[in-house]
Amino acid sequence: MNEFYVHHRIDTAPRQWPAVAVRLAKQGAERISANGGALFGLWRSQIGRPRDEIQAITVWPGTTRAAEAERLLLQDEADVWTRRSELLHPTLRPKDATPPVRQGNYAFRWFATPQHHWAEFLDLCAQGWPGFESAYDSQVIGLWQAVGDRTATDADEVTGAGIHAGVRSLLLTRRPNLAMWERSKIPQGKGETKVRDVLSRRYDLCDWTVVSTATLLTATDTPDKARWT
Repeated sequence: MNEFYVHHRIDTAPRQWPAVAVRLAKQGAERISANGGALFGLWRSQIGRPRDEIQAITVWPGTTRAAEAERLLLQDEADVWTRRSELLHPTLRPKDATPPVRQGNYAFRWFATPQHHWAEFLDLCAQGWPGFESAYDSQVIGLWQAVGDRTATDADEVTGAGIHAGVRSLLLTRRPNLAMWERSKIPQGKGETKVRDVLSRRYDLCDWTVVSTATLLTATDTPDKARWT
């Protein structure tokens, strides 16, 4: 697994996020592809983030710099007000650079985990994910570790950068809808309770965590046209 990923958080001018997203999905993706990378996905805010924010993930076959990935994705974008990008290294997932394509409820959860708990954190993920996915028709898209290369220099309360020590990581999960989000928090039966106990232990190991949800702009099945935020 030699790929590196870059997470991009993009604030657009008011009401311009749909037009910006269309350009990023086409021209931005073309620029990235011409330089050896690929657009892994584009997401729009659902719950917990501003309406005019887009999140993107790009993937690169070898090491790259967050600033270069950001430049290629957002080149000449006059309707982008603020941009923040961060280099991430995949851990247990994704196993390859195949992008998600199914619409759903995508949870972007950032963690800050003490270094001495990180190995156990990963082990608990490996234990809990199979049961989580089978019980709730859900998928773990990826768990990435931040490596310290980011374009913003100020502290970031959204990702914990510059605020929280230890290992910062981004977990991206897909559920089919918000109803399943709620359902996954209320276990039914011994099997689901065991899964929840494992994931709750992981939750308790970290110093800090925060989550927001989004829907997939680059989905190939169903577009999301709801007004969430």
